[in-house]
Amino acid sequence: MLGRLLNSETAEQRAVTYQTLWGAAADLVARNTWSGSVVTEDTAMRLGTLYSAVRLLTDTVSTLPVDTFQRIDGQRKPFRPKPAWVDSPDLGMTRHDHVQQVMMALLLDGNSFTRIYRNKAGEVVSLVVLAPRDVTIERLPTGEKRYVWKKDTYLRESDVLHITEITPPGQLRGLSRVEMCKEIIGHSMALDEFSARFFGQGSTTSGVIETPTQLNKEQARDLKDGFESGHRGLRKAHLVGVLSGGAKFTKTGVDPEQAQMLQSREFAVEEIARIFRIPPHMLGVTKPGASSYASVEQQGIQFAQYTLRPYLEKIEVAYSTLLPNGAFLRFNLDGIMRGDLASRFQAYSTASQAGFYSINDIHRLEDMAPVDGGDVYRVPLANVNLDAANITETDRRILMAQRLINSGFDPAEALKAVGLPPIKHTGVPSVQLQGVAQLDPEDPTSVYPKGNA
Repeated sequence: MLGRLLNSETAEQRAVTYQTLWGAAADLVARNTWSGSVVTEDTAMRLGTLYSAVRLLTDTVSTLPVDTFQRIDGQRKPFRPKPAWVDSPDLGMTRHDHVQQVMMALLLDGNSFTRIYRNKAGEVVSLVVLAPRDVTIERLPTGEKRYVWKKDTYLRESDVLHITEITPPGQLRGLSRVEMCKEIIGHSMALDEFSARFFGQGSTTSGVIETPTQLNKEQARDLKDGFESGHRGLRKAHLVGVLSGGAKFTKTGVDPEQAQMLQSREFAVEEIARIFRIPPHMLGVTKPGASSYASVEQQGIQFAQYTLRPYLEKIEVAYSTLLPNGAFLRFNLDGIMRGDLASRFQAYSTASQAGFYSINDIHRLEDMAPVDGGDVYRVPLANVNLDAANITETDRRILMAQRLINSGFDPAEALKAVGLPPIKHTGVPSVQLQGVAQLDPEDPTSVYPKGNA
């Protein structure tokens, strides 16, 4: 026992243990901020903007399709049978709930600890996400890590999947986003508290009551209590006040407008969005001119690439270690990159014509039943026209041979020079020399002078 903290609101003394003050994720002393707010994972989640950011990321990642694959001769093929823990990691828990817990631990604490339970055959039967604050990490003399859960349960490195968001050099734990950005979060919490107190006290700023005469302690308390009882609270916010004996009320607080409370709260939302790398419009920032349709679409792509993908890669790498024979786990980002109906169908058409999507591939993506003959991949038109391309090349060679022959070169040598095989002449004169109608089919050479035949 280190001591006791005094709760200023209720004047209640509460015992504080060593784990409370110096534990993995609840250092209240270190998390006091300049704004006066105490920031922990629990208190931070009471902030509406931060809750929305965490909910957005956890829901998005947990609802992505996931499957297991293996590479055979460089080709990715489904790994079957798919282990049961992929879709049901723990008894009574779906994959979506499990991934949500993993993401929430990463987003708030920067560390996710998943305990692995195996049967006697060494097969994975259950995966349980541990509360990060209940886990400490030790480095053994052998160089291996050992995880201590709830101070008395020792787990080997092979029994825990430890995923970190970002780990400083030489450290075993990942950095906590809440800890590193506590001043920004504390400022947002202070703005929310100020707003709540402002409206809860009748939408008036604080001040002092000045009297021309000296009041004793009891008279001052009665005057203050009487004034507050008639004005404190929303229902009494606009009642007329009466002060007697020459007393007057002097405002000392700063108006919300002067303190730029609205602007500060809007900026606080943008700060939270920046911490979590979320496009502001996804957290409800709709300031005029902040984004256009095109920029929103591009921000959605960047959200998938630069916000979701790092988390997905870390989870995939960690959980793939549980699969045998080099198999791996893979999330499918196509679930959030599908776009509108017209864009999807246009992309499917391009993929089908290019020959890397079959009809049944498209049906699977759209959750449609396969069709007979739908597994055939189309041959791109460019490949079909290879013969046409060869004909064009041959025509160019013939044109070159014609020019050589017209220039007086030997016909056989001209054909050989341009790479064409020798061709026997039929003896029929060119139509440029004699009209076809004047030829004698029985003796086509009769049109030539006898000396040139």
